[in-house]
Amino acid sequence: MLDVFSKWSRRYLFEEESVLLLVLLTISVLLLMTIGDILAPVLASIVLAYLVQGLSLQLQHHGLPQWVGVAVAFLVFIGVFFGVSLGLLPLVWRQMLSLATETPRMLEQGRQFLGVLPEQYPELITQEQLSQMVNMVQAELAGLGQALLTRSLASIPGILTVIVYMILIPLLVFFFLKDRQQIMDWLADFLPAERPLLRRIWGETNMQFANYARGKALEVIIVGSVTYFAFVWMGLNYAALLSLLVGLSVIIPYIGAALVTLPVVMVGFFQWGIGSEFYVMFVVYFIIQAVDGNVLVPLLFSEAVNLHPVAIIMAVLFFGGIWGLWGVFFAIPLATLIKAIINAWPTAEPVVTDDAAEAKLQTLT
Repeated sequence: MLDVFSKWSRRYLFEEESVLLLVLLTISVLLLMTIGDILAPVLASIVLAYLVQGLSLQLQHHGLPQWVGVAVAFLVFIGVFFGVSLGLLPLVWRQMLSLATETPRMLEQGRQFLGVLPEQYPELITQEQLSQMVNMVQAELAGLGQALLTRSLASIPGILTVIVYMILIPLLVFFFLKDRQQIMDWLADFLPAERPLLRRIWGETNMQFANYARGKALEVIIVGSVTYFAFVWMGLNYAALLSLLVGLSVIIPYIGAALVTLPVVMVGFFQWGIGSEFYVMFVVYFIIQAVDGNVLVPLLFSEAVNLHPVAIIMAVLFFGGIWGLWGVFFAIPLATLIKAIINAWPTAEPVVTDDAAEAKLQTLT
């Protein structure tokens, strides 16, 4: 066992930079698993700064001074940030409360719809099984209501935390924009002077991180906005809440679209039943998903994130498991970083012993 580890270390950890990179990766994973929630506002601010930095650089390329580009980009960010926080989120919250009050009526409507199944298909489901199913759903909803009541009574610290984050995140974004180069130089002082491996990894991941963050933000805005106007045009209830869910679902490829389809279909069914309005809503929603996956994603991302679907799903499951919701959000950038590290990691040629060389020579002869 020691011999195997020794050969592995000679092949993959033969450079000082390789050992340093392994230590940095280990520390990063431990930080995510232990204090990831504490670092979440900082990481979210870094992502937001990536988004805003593109506008700042474009303004500077057109001849504006750096401080003007940073100021204009930050003012745009402030307007969007507080517009979403104070405009969209309260509307979504009101629709969530309205949906919660409508849930008992929807449940009764669903029970009446399913009540004909035991008569038409007695070999598949009986009246007793249907009653047990309805009672189980009612018990789950009652438990959910109790949990929401308990959380609402204990939500004052959470509200204070949100207020602090609404102040903290804009400040962090401003300083990440203003002092970006100084922060990068400060971090570089802790690294070796000669670091070709780290430079190669940083050069690859920096561009992909920026492209992914900006492309994903545009995708969320476009998909969410188009879905909202389509749902409002059709008169679907809870349009703001459902369009926000549809927009955010694109952050998690494949899994997000599958999860958000259920509430959209259920709201449409309980509002219209099985009829022409329901079919129109379903077709429009399917077209939005198809255009997003086959047109919008290739246009926005191109080669920015070239990961296999299996790798994306595994990244979502792994990072979501060790870091919760933030892990799901950052799963694809972190998977891209891991891919860049694997591609750039230096490997030494395996050491060939005299016996191995003689055996290879006999094979060739």
